[in-house]
Amino acid sequence: MGPLKDIKVLDLTSMVSGPMGAMMLADQGAEVIKVEPTHGEQLRHMGRPHNGVNPAFYSCNRGKRSIALDLKSNEGKEILNKLAAEADVFMQNFRPGVIDRMGFGEAAMRKTNGGLIYVSISGFGEKGPYANARVYDPVIQALSGATDIQADKASGRPQMFRIIIADKVTALTVAQAVSSALFVRERQGKGQHIRLSMLDAMLSFFWPEGMAGLVYGEKEFDVRKLQGSQDLIYQTKDRYITAGAISNSEWAGMCRALNKEEWLEDERFNTPAGRVVNAQARKDMTSEEIKKWGSEEILARFQAEEVPSAPLLNRMELMENEQVMVNDSIECKVFEGFGEVRQARPAAQFSETPSEVVSPAPKLGQHGYEILSELGYGKAAQKKLVADGRLVVNE
Repeated sequence: MGPLKDIKVLDLTSMVSGPMGAMMLADQGAEVIKVEPTHGEQLRHMGRPHNGVNPAFYSCNRGKRSIALDLKSNEGKEILNKLAAEADVFMQNFRPGVIDRMGFGEAAMRKTNGGLIYVSISGFGEKGPYANARVYDPVIQALSGATDIQADKASGRPQMFRIIIADKVTALTVAQAVSSALFVRERQGKGQHIRLSMLDAMLSFFWPEGMAGLVYGEKEFDVRKLQGSQDLIYQTKDRYITAGAISNSEWAGMCRALNKEEWLEDERFNTPAGRVVNAQARKDMTSEEIKKWGSEEILARFQAEEVPSAPLLNRMELMENEQVMVNDSIECKVFEGFGEVRQARPAAQFSETPSEVVSPAPKLGQHGYEILSELGYGKAAQKKLVADGRLVVNE
């Protein structure tokens, strides 16, 4: 079992940031109970389902159990309170104030379980002009500078990442924060409240090089003038590749691989700083040379000269890429009703307590009866909850 064996997590989150974070905890051995409204959370209804579960929902909720409750009812509130009394972690990403009005805010849950790690994920934080606004990934990209980082170099037009990056960066941050809070509780015996906004997570993620011009107040500069030096995409005769040279030895290797050793005498490029300042000129020169080669030949030459390089894979090539296959980066498991399911394996590999994908994503309310039985509810009580519409079960 994984390093979080015997940790119980209540996941009341929806969409991606919270569910993906809780999924990582499940991969690491935690028991995660996904508590959903009776109509199911929003991500369930986005995308074409297979065996009742769409791919995005599956990938954010694998390894969990699901119970679907009417939390507006007294019966639903009672069940959630009983679950919280036995839990280690309580996760929610309602807009600020909503969970308190529902009766499950941090203060209320703290009375139920003093050792609880209570996690509140928001879009923008709990104060300020956007605090109560609806949020999706593009809004965070807009406010965090992501669209400026991705701006087209030629036109200056802002562009977005074509993935939901803010949600996933937040999920990674959530999983790390929960692990730290559990460690503190083990040492000090105290639960605590973790507050985390998607905006803060993205700013922290981008800061090291994306916001380098803002680091020193007295030396502020517009980093956009250097933007594009990381856009190292080159066309060969048959496909696109990437190749980069930061150190002096790598630059020398690139020059040798391209049969352009005379470039080593060019004063614009003979220092790392010079190569950054003159990045566009350097890229234009290398691009003209690289396009004369076939991809396999030039990549082999770059590798021989220890120049960081690789082909640009499209997503349909991933399953057959040698490095991905050697790493077992993509796990293929057969689950009843789903057939073969492919998932990126848990990235962190523990030598003594291995992570693993233990089960598929649940159907809505799939484990309702099972979870209620564990809480001491008899079959008659369970059936009445279903009949009254307080519980939805999909066995």
